[in-house]
Amino acid sequence: MQFDIIIVGAGAAGLYTALCFPEHLQVAIVSKDDLKIGASDWAQGGIAAAIAPGDSPENHYQDTLKAGAGLCIPEAVRFLVENASTSIKTLVELGVKFDRQGEELAMTLEAAHSHPRVLHAADTTGRAIVNTLTEKVLTRENITVIPQACVLQLDINSETQHCQGVRLLHKCKIQSVKASVVMLATGGGGQVFAQTTNPTVSTGDGVALAWRVGALLRDVEFFQFHPTALTKPGAPHFLISEAVRGEGAHLVDENGDRFAFEYHSNGELAPRDVVSRAIYHHLHKTSDDPAHDKVYLDLRPIPPERIAYRFPNIINVCQSHGIDVFSQPIPVAPAAHYWMGGVAVDINSATSISGLYAVGETANTGVHGANRLASNSLLECLVFGQQFKEMQVETLPETPLAETISLEETGNWEQEFAYLQGLREELRVLMWESAGISRNEEDLAKGLAQVEQWRKETANFEVTQFFFGEMLPQSIQLKDAEAEKQLRCAGETFNLLDVAYLVLKSALFRRESRGGHFRSDYPRSRSQWQVHTLIQNETWWTT
Repeated sequence: MQFDIIIVGAGAAGLYTALCFPEHLQVAIVSKDDLKIGASDWAQGGIAAAIAPGDSPENHYQDTLKAGAGLCIPEAVRFLVENASTSIKTLVELGVKFDRQGEELAMTLEAAHSHPRVLHAADTTGRAIVNTLTEKVLTRENITVIPQACVLQLDINSETQHCQGVRLLHKCKIQSVKASVVMLATGGGGQVFAQTTNPTVSTGDGVALAWRVGALLRDVEFFQFHPTALTKPGAPHFLISEAVRGEGAHLVDENGDRFAFEYHSNGELAPRDVVSRAIYHHLHKTSDDPAHDKVYLDLRPIPPERIAYRFPNIINVCQSHGIDVFSQPIPVAPAAHYWMGGVAVDINSATSISGLYAVGETANTGVHGANRLASNSLLECLVFGQQFKEMQVETLPETPLAETISLEETGNWEQEFAYLQGLREELRVLMWESAGISRNEEDLAKGLAQVEQWRKETANFEVTQFFFGEMLPQSIQLKDAEAEKQLRCAGETFNLLDVAYLVLKSALFRRESRGGHFRSDYPRSRSQWQVHTLIQNETWWTT
């Protein structure tokens, strides 16, 4: 269990980066479940790249800066748009079958893009990319996939402060796995909110793990709420892609009124944070139960044959829940979707800790600013992974196998896990109400006080020894699979508590509204807040 590189996460960012590392390096991919369960696999809309005639990287650059509401890092955005074509070419060579118009790659228009530049594979683009990457990863002899595994801690050398591996929970055993480089690619943290389009594995693990060892974080208050998630009792919050509105669908209320134009001149094609707030405010004006009510996405303005060609997955999912998109509108409401903030990295994806890198949604490269431009997220995974093709690492000396001790008695685990499970659901509701689409000082402060109380109450639990403090020298054999399941649940809950604490405190800290962060008590952007929020340990400051 020793490698040159450990990648934590098996979505598009982790898989693609693994394929980019030189083949003489031994790479491990740690996945919380089996492959193809991350948010990348759910991505429907597509991947943006300015490769069509009449478009240009400069246009893409300007659109991204505009969507980012003054907080994009220009150097990172320039790197993204100028390397987009190379990443697309690599995907095509790997075998990703994008839709085409004749011999050319098909492009569609999405909200806040000035040109049609979004490549797609019907409405399952993420799945098409992840499936192809997974097939390639499984053929590479230098890549080892460790499925059904969970990272409990990052291993930081106390003398050099270099990240030298992870503490891993796998097959009922907790053990140290060494590597010269650790890459965080754990995705987002949408599960901290009661309403989210994210899969259950998106519990903010990478951000929480990095923060606990002192890594620098950036702009964690910026959370994007997707305006159109399927909202029907008994159905998951399935994302209805931005591309549906790009193709001509109308956003209407129960009276059939296209209300979004009351909030922005572009109506349903305004940036997604604007559309989310439009729905939020419209429901608060017109509904007796705005937190659980919905509006509608009407696809009937789109030609039926176009719907059938572009959105087969949306058709099938809606049909499975009794909705015929050809004859009736889809009930939708906003849900937490994408986290712009994350572990601060430079243009080389390096964090503030030597040997620790981050890619994908868990990283903050600076390309999204305060509000991600649609379909830039898959592109970010690829462009910032591509640069590791020439990476060289210094191989660690082999370490002797640690002593293994058996943990037969688990003390108060049953009681602790029962408490943590209930707390997890309470936390998600609290975050939706206090740090959701519209925030204010009173709600944020109450939410923060409650989260601080929960963190204090759980700090002395017996299970915390496996997640906080000094790394244990031994390997630990758990008594059974149920103990492993409980320990994983505890780890995710601790991560969600830390994520909630970081988001609440950062949202209180930023006294303005910008992009995905809206404060009803400070409803306008302020020039003095056109700065990044930085966090290290318990210190908050701005650039």
